[in-house]
Amino acid sequence: MPAPGQPPMQPMHPMHPAPPYQGMPYGQGPNASGHPVGAVFLGLFASLIVSMLYSGLIMLTYKDQTLTMANTMYLGHALINGAIVGALIGAVGHRSHGAWIWGSVIAALGAFFGYTNAFPLVIADDQSPAAIGDMMEADPFIPAKAWWNDEINGGVDWFSPLGLVLAAVVAFGLAYLVGNRRRQA
Repeated sequence: MPAPGQPPMQPMHPMHPAPPYQGMPYGQGPNASGHPVGAVFLGLFASLIVSMLYSGLIMLTYKDQTLTMANTMYLGHALINGAIVGALIGAVGHRSHGAWIWGSVIAALGAFFGYTNAFPLVIADDQSPAAIGDMMEADPFIPAKAWWNDEINGGVDWFSPLGLVLAAVVAFGLAYLVGNRRRQA
């Protein structure tokens, strides 16, 4: 019998250990290691360099290019741009899904701007640097239109969007492979 003013005694149960840590709900793990923001900026810088090199190569070789050679160089540029960006993003950003996605976007933009930035360089070499100003006054979107249009057969040049897809898929795939392999090591 408890003393007056005291609560009644609870029956004693043996103590059980606490359940083990279950982790975060819905399968979410802790934040991935790595530096996703730094990875994105490094990928952007690398894509810029690769695109500038491609633009310069186009300017140097445009007089001797066939359509097949130009398409092959464009798809090769998209592949190289995606591979470099993806490898860097995976190595620095590790398992950051956001960095992988941004790497895909950056690689696709690098493929696009590598082509469109070559267009004014070719105009300047073929005509004069002043022709770039005339082009910008007449229609500043001429490089993008040239990227999209098939001037020989009319319609859409399907190699252009194919290059964007190729760059994005390669960048994401390599970022995924390198990022996951880096995490396990």
